[in-house]
Amino acid sequence: MISERTLRNLRRELRRSLLAKIGIVVVVFILLMAVFAPFISPYSPGKQNLDEARLPPVGFSTAETREVTKMENGSVVIEGGEVVTEERTVYTNATAAHPLGTDGNGRDILSRVIYGARTSILVGIFGTSLAALIGVLVGLTAGYYRGRVDDVLMRSADIMLAFPSLVLAIALVGVWGQAQAPIPDPFVVTGLAPAFRSALGFTTGMPDTVVLPGTVIVVVALVNWVWFARVARGEALSIREEEYVKAARALGASDGWTVLRHVLPNAITPILVLATIQVAAIILLESALSFLGFSGADVSWGFDIALGRQYQSTAWWISTIPGLAIVITVVGLNLVGDWLRDALDPGIEGEGGV
Repeated sequence: MISERTLRNLRRELRRSLLAKIGIVVVVFILLMAVFAPFISPYSPGKQNLDEARLPPVGFSTAETREVTKMENGSVVIEGGEVVTEERTVYTNATAAHPLGTDGNGRDILSRVIYGARTSILVGIFGTSLAALIGVLVGLTAGYYRGRVDDVLMRSADIMLAFPSLVLAIALVGVWGQAQAPIPDPFVVTGLAPAFRSALGFTTGMPDTVVLPGTVIVVVALVNWVWFARVARGEALSIREEEYVKAARALGASDGWTVLRHVLPNAITPILVLATIQVAAIILLESALSFLGFSGADVSWGFDIALGRQYQSTAWWISTIPGLAIVITVVGLNLVGDWLRDALDPGIEGEGGV
């Protein structure tokens, strides 16, 4: 249960900081977009229309030099038995049907950004939760028992830190493969989203499953648990010397009960702040793995950035818009993390209000 004092600190810091308000708005917006994707997405993220490939976003147009068949008076010009061609500048204008444009296969980028948020948010939340579970367990054990237990566990953590996180993640994905877990979309399976879209005249055919890259979730957790272990260990080393912990041990409380009842609740503040920041870091790592082709998810911000590489000079929006989605999400999460840090840990001097 959150104490009244903690709630007061959160409200006070939120009133002081404009950046905290911006961060919360961004995070809530991304979460709502991911949750209600079947309702608000203009099209299915996989729907292709090659006739509308590489349409620019609203407000932009493109000019491309193409080799076309030469026509005169409505007839094809033929010389020497061969069709004559000529270079012509072809202009492509934006359309309101695709406000953020389309990719090389004619898929709506706005729809892919909306559904890509699901992949990034789910990997960020599940990956962070698993990393926190492993790291906090290791850290509290090491800090509470100290001695040889501490040495063995934390030296193992130091070995993990010796490997670059992206390189280690790629190696683990290469060993385990790309396991995926399709999760039924409750809004589509129950018919709520199709009925809503039909009533408003929107296109139907939304995906009925959310493909969760299971291997990536496990890998990012194994790469990032160390940070939770170090924070939890530091807190446990300090809290175990408190009088209420000594009193609990003197009264015969078991080590497990003491850790769960006294050590963990008093160590939760820095762990919570770290978890918020780690969600952002794991989203970046998942995007990097998707960009390199190791995720296995075909609807992901990193995957869409990779698809747009070959069109960078002619269709910049294919890579740029998913990249901006990553930047906005990560910045929003970091702003929320700063707000929690300043509100929950008064001992750390924050940036102050804006």
